[in-house]
Amino acid sequence: MTPPRALIAEDEPLLAAGLRAELAAAWPELEIAAQVGDGESALAQALALKPEVCLLDIRMPGLSGLEVAQALAEDWPEGAPFPLLVFVTAYDQYALQAFEAQAVDYLDKPVDRARLAACVERLKRRLADRADTGQTLQSALGQLRSLLGPGAAAAAPRLEVIQAQTGNLVHLVPVDEVVYFEAADKYLRVLTAEREYLIRMPLKELLPQLDPQRFWQVHRSTVVQARCIASARRDESGKVFLTLRNRPETLVASRLYAHLFRGM
Repeated sequence: MTPPRALIAEDEPLLAAGLRAELAAAWPELEIAAQVGDGESALAQALALKPEVCLLDIRMPGLSGLEVAQALAEDWPEGAPFPLLVFVTAYDQYALQAFEAQAVDYLDKPVDRARLAACVERLKRRLADRADTGQTLQSALGQLRSLLGPGAAAAAPRLEVIQAQTGNLVHLVPVDEVVYFEAADKYLRVLTAEREYLIRMPLKELLPQLDPQRFWQVHRSTVVQARCIASARRDESGKVFLTLRNRPETLVASRLYAHLFRGM
């Protein structure tokens, strides 16, 4: 049998080396396929190598561990076994309670040997029992939807107007007129029925300020106003293609958010 492979994503070299050494002692058969120190590299290496296990630091340069997991769920090739995810975090009671509630594997920093041994045994059992790759992905999607939900951020003040600057002119764009938002490098595209604006604000900063009943995240880089969606068409891979009422382009809702578009 081919030995299982793992990816370690940890930006602190000493902690990464310690985790790798403890894993070697607790799970000698496990092959470390890659060790990286930032979120973008973790995503790229996971998609390229398709390891059985990904150990993701929650806080890394670039993408966080949760953002890497979200991107993997959206971009993972159809039919390939989705990796088992383990999140590594400094003590954060809210995060730990969320992981416990969703039965998500996690490790505290610094890694406790007994906790790691228990985690390794769970991973071994899950790998041995894993037969249905589709079910494994669906289980991961359900866990991620809960972890990525608005949570405490839902109490943030609602944004009513977007201030978008063009040269010396500042446009005041009512949020209600926005059809969708789309992340683009360091900018956020703000699209109304008539035109497009660019603002310097990351999507993760904007999201808590939007009413989740009105604005639906449909992809890690896209949030659309629900009333502006005319129709939704699902393909065989689980992606959903959205036709808009006031814009000509078609948007894609990833597998992670396809559950929003089920007939009533």
